[in-house]
Amino acid sequence: MKVILFGGAGYIGTHVALAFLERGDEVGIYDNLSTGLESNVSPKAKFYLGDILDREHVREVLSEGWDVAVHLAAFKAAGESMVKPEKYSENNITGSLILITECLKAGCKNFILSSSAATYGEPQYLPIDEKHPTNPENYYGYTKLCIEENLAWYSKLKGLNYAALRYFNAAGYDVDGKMLGLEKNPANLIPIVMETACGMRPNVLIFGNDYPTDDGTGVRDYVHVTDLADAHVRAADYIYSKNKNLVVNLGSEKGLSVMQIVEAARRITGKEIPAIISPRRPGDPAKLVATSTYAKKELGWSAKYSDLDTIISSTWKVYQANMKEKEGK
Repeated sequence: MKVILFGGAGYIGTHVALAFLERGDEVGIYDNLSTGLESNVSPKAKFYLGDILDREHVREVLSEGWDVAVHLAAFKAAGESMVKPEKYSENNITGSLILITECLKAGCKNFILSSSAATYGEPQYLPIDEKHPTNPENYYGYTKLCIEENLAWYSKLKGLNYAALRYFNAAGYDVDGKMLGLEKNPANLIPIVMETACGMRPNVLIFGNDYPTDDGTGVRDYVHVTDLADAHVRAADYIYSKNKNLVVNLGSEKGLSVMQIVEAARRITGKEIPAIISPRRPGDPAKLVATSTYAKKELGWSAKYSDLDTIISSTWKVYQANMKEKEGK
């Protein structure tokens, strides 16, 4: 299979590329390196430096003939999307429409979207399944839902096959240590905990400890990035061979609290990791957990590496390697 990954030099994209390469697929990576790292691009992949808003360049790359396009090039900071919606509308919506239309013009009729649980908004019931109402609470989530809706229309009108993979919280690093480039400017809990363990931050802020959960801190569903990568490969095979669409949750089906993450990191790293309790953030639900029954049924997928210790230890190894590299310079 010949697969082009837009945004393939980013945190998730590099793991997805690795999964396709390891089974022998031909892989292209198209990335503007605004958050991605060229150092994480395998020499086995063909790299294109470019932006998804550059229609002519996208068209030129797609003219090389690809079986499947994977879109991982969206901006993803929910908080920033509420302050800079124009940035997110231009890149996430306009950029996605460029990719979709140019793929169809080039004869690439199989499209995988890196989507998000942010499409659901405040949970009306748990665990969240694919039939849960979609009512995003931030503009980022709206852009993902908007792209999904356009994919459904283009499927109906132009025969596009697509998969929308609704990630919950991506975490961890390749368990064999093949990916060592750290995510640029991380805003998620686990990288912040790791930066605190490394002394790059003074402490971790815990937003609220009075939620109706076992320890009072918010609970989220964390899925290992290697499991996510495996799901992309399975989704590519699914839409390519069956000419069917797929909208599916990818989660571990386990809830981990903020405090559980911090305590596991203290145990695994051997570091103190100071934590300060801060007020709740508006719009943060107490608990978000997925059911991945549909992914198991349709893709034969399961979250093999998404246990707490594997997530934390695989992340800590990469932070340690980067710290040693800096110290050696």
